[in-house]
Amino acid sequence: MSTVVEHVLAAPSRYVQGRNVIQKLGSHLKSLGSTPLLVADDVVWEIVEDSLAKGFEESDLPVTRVGFGKFATAEAVDSLVETLRNGGHDVIAGIGGGSTIDAVKAAGHLAGISWASVPTAASSDAPTSALAVIYTDEGEFVEYRFFPKNPDLVLIDTVLVANAPERFLVGGIGDALATWVEARAVAKTRAKTMVGDAPTYTGTALAELSWKILWENALDALDAVRSRTVTPALEAVVEANTLLSGLGFESGGLAAAHAIHNGMTAAPQTHGLTHGEKVNIGTLTQLIMEGAPSAEIEDFIVFSTKVGLPNSLAEIGLTPEDQKEIRAIAEAATVEGETIHNMPFTVTPELVAEAMTVAETLSRRIRAEHGLPEPQLYRAQH
Repeated sequence: MSTVVEHVLAAPSRYVQGRNVIQKLGSHLKSLGSTPLLVADDVVWEIVEDSLAKGFEESDLPVTRVGFGKFATAEAVDSLVETLRNGGHDVIAGIGGGSTIDAVKAAGHLAGISWASVPTAASSDAPTSALAVIYTDEGEFVEYRFFPKNPDLVLIDTVLVANAPERFLVGGIGDALATWVEARAVAKTRAKTMVGDAPTYTGTALAELSWKILWENALDALDAVRSRTVTPALEAVVEANTLLSGLGFESGGLAAAHAIHNGMTAAPQTHGLTHGEKVNIGTLTQLIMEGAPSAEIEDFIVFSTKVGLPNSLAEIGLTPEDQKEIRAIAEAATVEGETIHNMPFTVTPELVAEAMTVAETLSRRIRAEHGLPEPQLYRAQH
């Protein structure tokens, strides 16, 4: 029997982005079911309730909402499944951040119903994907859960994004900047992606497009958020962070950057940082490990500093002297099965630890040469 190799492009059934589209959530969910369950924490619900209520009324849908905690834990998922079954719900929508959306995906899959992602910030590329990241109650990475389909709907309102904290958009940019750096590494090895045996050219191309849009629009998009306005630059970055990066990482592949992020979840010093902030350290570490051209590394440090992303150990609460912690991150990032092994060379804990350590010196030198602020030590809130 001949070997079967699958090149898979995974995508949500429908992606909706624009000003005030939260008002149309009811009509979009109407095509998926008649008894939706909305999942949102109290802060998010206070922001969106009035905007979506009229649309639900016009679509003759009941507004049923349950709250959500901080992390997508196995227990949180199981609790949602029980709520779905007890209430006879036929579609579930996660409104808010990545953990809310991930828990909803996992619960929707287990309950065998449709699910929708409704991010209220462009803070990660998770909403479009057919996977969820499960954590402990303390926020430590436990596992990826993979599903046989992507969300039935992804809806993101750019007015909500413009009014969300600036740091959320910064984190989304950090998450999305990794997409092309990782996808191009996977393209060299033709390694497994999150959904297939090898990447698609489409997934790789979308990852590169995300990168290009960010370099052209990120700083202007951040100005829009500071002004709480929706501009073409903000629309472009929202699409790059959410759709293009989502399709790019899933069908183009992950490599070192996200594995190093996963390793960091075991380091208490890094707790409180956003997903994208930690991923950015992983991206720089990957660039150093792969021997990227010095001009590319310099440009990356300058650009990510201007965006407001960490690119030094200090900014994630560490120093080069914290070798025990750095080694622990490196060990966790290189466990069997991690995506770091999609790199086109053998990656060891020593290689990761050395690259993370030298990042501090590199960052400080390049920032000084460009008149940029020197890194400040991050202190996690315990």
